[in-house]
Amino acid sequence: MIQTMIQTMWLRRSLWLALSVLVAASANAQSPPAGAPASAAQALEPKAIEILKASSAKLAAARTLSFTAVAAYESPSVPGPALLYTTRSLVTVQRPDKLRVITPADGPASEFYYDGRTVMAYTPSANLVAVANAPSTIEATLEAAYKTAAIYFPFTDAIVADPYGDIAPQLELAFYIGQSTVVGGVKTDMVAYASDGVFVQMWIGTDDKLPRMARAVFRKDPLRLRHQVQYSDWKLGMAIPAGTFASTRAAAAKRIPFAHPDPSPPADAGPAPGTLPAGTGEPPKTK
Repeated sequence: MIQTMIQTMWLRRSLWLALSVLVAASANAQSPPAGAPASAAQALEPKAIEILKASSAKLAAARTLSFTAVAAYESPSVPGPALLYTTRSLVTVQRPDKLRVITPADGPASEFYYDGRTVMAYTPSANLVAVANAPSTIEATLEAAYKTAAIYFPFTDAIVADPYGDIAPQLELAFYIGQSTVVGGVKTDMVAYASDGVFVQMWIGTDDKLPRMARAVFRKDPLRLRHQVQYSDWKLGMAIPAGTFASTRAAAAKRIPFAHPDPSPPADAGPAPGTLPAGTGEPPKTK
């Protein structure tokens, strides 16, 4: 939804190119691969929908949650073949209006704090912080942060208030693939779906219904670069210490505008630095 401070191209964008490959492969094969749709018709398989809804309900019911997200994304190289870059983020959520994301690696470390009133984006190495007034929900704040400063987290689909409700309006295809015991060290159900131009394959815990990994390809990406998030260290319903969603060190850092990193952003990129728009409560569409 809102698809890091280092990334702007993730799960809420789209894997439609991968979908085209799957459909073409199914049409050309003597028999369709196990778990794939039997025809090119875009179908919503009930078992896949059931798994997606169960995972969404589990996440939405948790007033507090935390997890570690390791994001991996491909980027073109000068010689041609894509290079793989990774980031690791420690995420803490308190619904409906508090979020902390600490990203220590790879790349420049960053910290993101939202306490229900104010959002801070902090770069420890440079001791710089961007601060702005924020909307009253996580979803609206993430959308505003994306529009205003190109801040996007690839794990957004796991922290919005209603993960399934977020993808359902534009859900074009969903099917069940099978089970795995490799990802996350637990038994998972593998499902694939296409929504809003993104084709996603997900590994969801069979018993705990928690996301363990998601892989995506975007429709408008001619290179068909792949993006992935792996989830671990899930904790739901835990007590969160006071002060988790603020930082005295960040608050004391040198302030810079909360603005788009591109010196010439599009006219609709967002309002003037210093405040975030109210937003619609929906994640940004990064097509």
